[in-house]
Amino acid sequence: MKPSHWIALTVTGVFMLLGLSEWSMGRSALGPDGQFGWWESHIWSNECSQRVADAYAFSHIGHGILFFGFLWLVARRLSVGQRYLIAVLLEAAWEILENSPLIIHRYREATAAQGYEGDSILNSLSDLVMMSLGFLFAWRTPVWASVALLVVMEIVCAWWVRDNLTLNVLMLIHPMDAIREWQLGAKP
Repeated sequence: MKPSHWIALTVTGVFMLLGLSEWSMGRSALGPDGQFGWWESHIWSNECSQRVADAYAFSHIGHGILFFGFLWLVARRLSVGQRYLIAVLLEAAWEILENSPLIIHRYREATAAQGYEGDSILNSLSDLVMMSLGFLFAWRTPVWASVALLVVMEIVCAWWVRDNLTLNVLMLIHPMDAIREWQLGAKP
C-alpha cells in the first residue's frame, strides 16, 4: 500500500473515531433540535457549535495554518502527508477535550460562552474539516498569504463576534474580566 493511501485510510479512521468518541460521550449528532443546518451566524444562539459551520469555524482554519507552520518547523523531515496526519490527530484530540465536561465548564466559567453546551458531532467533524482546509491552504500558498489570512480572520472575528482564536486561548488559560465584559457587551 502506498504511503498516501495509508495516510488517507488513517485520516478516515480518525474522523470515524472522533464521531464515535463523541457519540459515546453523549454528544448529539445534530444538536438539541435534531435539525441539520449549514450555518449559524449568531454566537449567542443555542445552535452555535451545532451546525456545519459558525463563526468559530475560522478558528479551526487558523488551527490548520498554525499546525502546518509548527510542524514545518519541528518535523520538516516528515512528508506533508505525515504532518497532516499529525495535525488531524491533534485537532481530533482537541475536539474530544473541548467537548469534555472539564473544558465545557471552563468555557462557561472563564469566557463569554456562558451557555456553551459543547459541539454537536456534526460540528466537531466539520471543525476537523476546517482545520484540514487551513492546513491545505498553508501548504499550497506562500507564508505571507497564510499569515495574512490568519491576521485577517482574527481581526474580522474580533470585530464581528468579539471573539477569535487568540482571545479564546487567552480566556481559557488566563481569563481577564475586562475582555469578558467587552465580549459580553455584544450579547443581545
